[in-house]
Amino acid sequence: MANALNVKPTRMELSTLKERLKVAQNGYDLLKDKQDELMRQFIELIKENNQLRNEVEDELSGALGNFVLASSSMNDAFMEEIVALPTKQVNLEIAKKNIMSVDVPKMSFSYDDDNQDSDNEVKYGYLNTSSELDDAIEVLNDVMPKLLKLSEIEKTCQLMATEIESTRRRVNALEYRMIPNIKETIKYIQMKLDENERASITRMIKVKDMG
Repeated sequence: MANALNVKPTRMELSTLKERLKVAQNGYDLLKDKQDELMRQFIELIKENNQLRNEVEDELSGALGNFVLASSSMNDAFMEEIVALPTKQVNLEIAKKNIMSVDVPKMSFSYDDDNQDSDNEVKYGYLNTSSELDDAIEVLNDVMPKLLKLSEIEKTCQLMATEIESTRRRVNALEYRMIPNIKETIKYIQMKLDENERASITRMIKVKDMG
């Protein structure tokens, strides 16, 4: 429910409130547009996130199945030794990009120059290993960019959701409190000024009649 602000019913105050109302309405329009655009981009990111997550889960599930098959035909200690040491050095870079005043991460990775020519090589012999292990490791190598993209999207969604909630609260505060209160106060002052004007006219008429 709108409540009139505690102000003096003067023409100067009325003019000030009308200007405040104009600013508040412009601010509301801008924030509402921002909220709508944030929601649009957020929904698109959620769809992309769900699709990418399903792809990653399917590929990791297949890799896990190959590891299980490989472990059934290989010595556990030997298998652990094979996968214990990394075959390449990965460099991760995290930058920022701005989406509707929200700073979100932009991730990229690269391999060290010394390993660029051996991206797909493994550091073990094929003689004592199974094809399932080779397939699992290949899948894990291939899925790395998708995992990185997935983490980037999920963090972006988290940050955008926070901004959407903050913007929504500000929009609601303007729509349901500030703007109605200012309008109610303008109405109250206008009513008081009209009453004062009618009272002045009545006094003038009485004075004229007495004269």
